[in-house]
Amino acid sequence: MSTAKQEEIGVQTLHDVAVRTLARCYPPRVQGQVTLLCHSENATYRVDTPGGQRYALRVHKLGYHRKTDIESELNWLNALQESGIQVPRPVAGLDGHYVQQAQVSVDEDLNLVLFNWVDGAEPTADVDLSAFKRLGAITAKLHQHSQEWQRPADFCRIIWDHQSMVGPQGQWGNWRDAVNLDRRDLGLIEGALQRVDRELASYGQDDKRYGLIHADLRLANLLVDHEQTHVIDFDDCGFGWYMHDLAAALSFYEHHERLNDWIEHWLAGYATVRLLSAHDIAMIPTFIIQRRIQVLAWTGTHADTLQARSLSADWAQQSVDLCRRYLMDELAQVVV
Repeated sequence: MSTAKQEEIGVQTLHDVAVRTLARCYPPRVQGQVTLLCHSENATYRVDTPGGQRYALRVHKLGYHRKTDIESELNWLNALQESGIQVPRPVAGLDGHYVQQAQVSVDEDLNLVLFNWVDGAEPTADVDLSAFKRLGAITAKLHQHSQEWQRPADFCRIIWDHQSMVGPQGQWGNWRDAVNLDRRDLGLIEGALQRVDRELASYGQDDKRYGLIHADLRLANLLVDHEQTHVIDFDDCGFGWYMHDLAAALSFYEHHERLNDWIEHWLAGYATVRLLSAHDIAMIPTFIIQRRIQVLAWTGTHADTLQARSLSADWAQQSVDLCRRYLMDELAQVVV
């Protein structure tokens, strides 16, 4: 999905909405200086209070999620927290609700959510392998909770299937519109996707393989604090294949020379909590290439974001090369 609607609103207007809503809808103890952290799918701000406390305020992108969908995300976060899994905790407004709204036009409201701050730094591709092992264990706990949790009757989140990820009307756009993609390579990518489709049809969607997932566990949504790895930003959580969360953890770096090491350590951590079948592990290359093409689509609709601008000029060509390796069974040679 494009960030066009947010751009139409304007960065200054988004900031003004954040400041105004914080003052109007939240208790004085959480009010303070508002500073933009990042602006991609949503606009996220850091709030520093005079008392030294810190919070994160998320201003949701217009039209991406309904208020009821956001409330479902927060229901899962609270349930995860109650089970002992450390995730961002939402802060209720003066009205007792987590989702606050600010009118930006006659018929349009922005949704906002305030979260308690999570300490840590975003890891880079140089992250220690132990962090991937910890991430694997955390992801397994998320999946275990997903299987055991009795969701509210009105729980509603996005469906992440093959079409919503990489179809022509995909949630993040059409991969054919990606920047720097050579039109001569479209057939190769389509061939890879046809194989992905066949593999997924054989793999199936039973409840041991498919359920509520984070869906965007890339490095930007992790915070490493000494020996702790925290998962943040559940904005894209929904129903998808559990193994997609591994592929998402490798986003933008699927061509990296340490790929196999990352996967092996993630699997080792995951196995301390939840067992995977041989078929699950055999599907890793399929989920990696599906995710890479999904992110390829994202770069086309988010070309103005810092993440997309930071990619090298040959990143799209690297994506094509990964598709070629996938079709030759040379992607992600994992030893477990």
